[in-house]
Amino acid sequence: MNLCNAMNNAMDIALETDPNTVIFGEDVAFGAGKLDNGGTDVTMVAWGTQVHVLREVARLAQEKLNVSCELIDLQTLMPWDIETVAESVCKTGRLLVAHEAPHTSGFGAEIAATVQRECFLNLEAPIERVCGHDTPFPHVFEPFYNPDKWRCLEAVKRLVNF
Repeated sequence: MNLCNAMNNAMDIALETDPNTVIFGEDVAFGAGKLDNGGTDVTMVAWGTQVHVLREVARLAQEKLNVSCELIDLQTLMPWDIETVAESVCKTGRLLVAHEAPHTSGFGAEIAATVQRECFLNLEAPIERVCGHDTPFPHVFEPFYNPDKWRCLEAVKRLVNF
């Protein structure tokens, strides 16, 4: 039994045994990423609020750079959809991962390592990670900490100009 099935079974048991069980979330299949929009030049991967940021980056990249970006919303991280990401990266040859965690030890490092292993011969440029900074940040400065569309757009430029 894989992790997805185990988690689904655990939720089913919880619902059967306790009529007051509340599960809050979206209609998400564990381990299945969602292709937000198709593209041919750069694969962009995110989850949570960064999906909205990269959606805007894809629009800007098309308008300003004539670069077509494929956006994948991972939806779940354990497990994450390696197959969808690898298939996209093999098609585009480039990967940008954006997340709000610090650069060091963030989940983007796991994605980058896996893609490097699975898609090495298809990569046209080094994998770009746009993340939070490796330093404590006060909450009031969060807008300067989190990856924004401009930092991500600069990463797209680096990928296509490598």
